[in-house]
Amino acid sequence: MDLVDLIQEKRFLGQEFLAWLWYKSEERGGSVEVPGRGDILVVFEKHMLLEYGEGETSEKVICRGLQTELKEARAGLGLAKKPEQARIRLAHGEYEFSLTLTAATFEFRNVRLPRTVDSADEGKDADSLEGRILERIGLLEQLTHLVGDLFRMFIHIRASRLWDEELIKIRAWIHSGAQQS
Repeated sequence: MDLVDLIQEKRFLGQEFLAWLWYKSEERGGSVEVPGRGDILVVFEKHMLLEYGEGETSEKVICRGLQTELKEARAGLGLAKKPEQARIRLAHGEYEFSLTLTAATFEFRNVRLPRTVDSADEGKDADSLEGRILERIGLLEQLTHLVGDLFRMFIHIRASRLWDEELIKIRAWIHSGAQQS
């Protein structure tokens, strides 16, 4: 099996992760408790790409709006549409990140890292530049770890007996969203 076929075969896992993460973020008002890390703020914002159908018959729908206006996307979940891409804001500790996460490949797009030092206050010498680059690398690493911790939590639930109970809660959440639209 080549890489493209493998990605196609396993893409459902990323789509389930995005749907689960969206549910978890709304379950406690945006706060997701991750074992060993504590609470992470997870907010779905402004943009979600849903996909429905398979192969050549698949179609994509873009839903835009404020978090509270993603009702169309949530109702779409009830119609077997799957989240393929979402704009997400994550915050942990003193840092807040923003990214668009693609479900099939876990690609991070449009990443916005926290601003830590005002560039005007920094020197223009090589050491200052190197420091800013290393700081950005460290922040990207933190973002990767945050998403990785959330995904590990999802996989732990998904691969256990807990999934049946979680699925019932997710379906109820989707159904309640369809009622609100």
